[in-house]
Amino acid sequence: MVGRGGTAKSLFFRSVSRSANLPALPVSGLIIPFPNEYSCLFLGFSLDPWWGKVSDYVKSSQVVGNRVDKDSTILAGAIGGIGMFVGEFSHSLDPKKRLTIPAVWRAQVGTPESLFVLPDFHEKCLNVFPAAEMALKLEKMRRHSMADRKAMEFARTLGASSDLVSWDSQGRIRIKDKLLNFAGITDQVQMVGAMDKFQLWSPELRVESPEVDQAKLVEAGLYVGF
Repeated sequence: MVGRGGTAKSLFFRSVSRSANLPALPVSGLIIPFPNEYSCLFLGFSLDPWWGKVSDYVKSSQVVGNRVDKDSTILAGAIGGIGMFVGEFSHSLDPKKRLTIPAVWRAQVGTPESLFVLPDFHEKCLNVFPAAEMALKLEKMRRHSMADRKAMEFARTLGASSDLVSWDSQGRIRIKDKLLNFAGITDQVQMVGAMDKFQLWSPELRVESPEVDQAKLVEAGLYVGF
């Protein structure tokens, strides 16, 4: 790729490549192996030289053999804490109803390594925010007086209907049954990136087309001024 960000992008690739013991790859993608594991991750990178921010998005995540993706210091160093969730994954609950969060998304969470899970306000799905992101949203709630009945009712309803979870050494979380039942999640889970958060869907309830709906994208983009 040739352009204004080409030099900076190549430097970024060389930096990540060295940490992964790979040759320099001044191209638009990078395969990062997980040390001592039979899995790899292909990332696409886009560097905005004017703002100095790296925008990472997942081209694909593939598990090879019988290993699931695991924590990687390479991932954490390259994209840790950006908090931008993109792509889709299909996972299933284990017998204890635990769900494995993809390594590339765990690396996005930052500190603390906790997730705030709450029901969506419009759809039968669950929204999952990094705890740090949710703390920023709750600042608006703290501005309301305790005498504000509506604000207090919202805080009580949200608190009772939410869950704060951390993943274990294998990247698994256990969401309480109340929320799983709300979203109709019993086995298979469709995990959908939604930029500052990701969503958990029952495959039976997610009716969106797997193809890109350009008209819908344009309409939504105009609405938010993107």
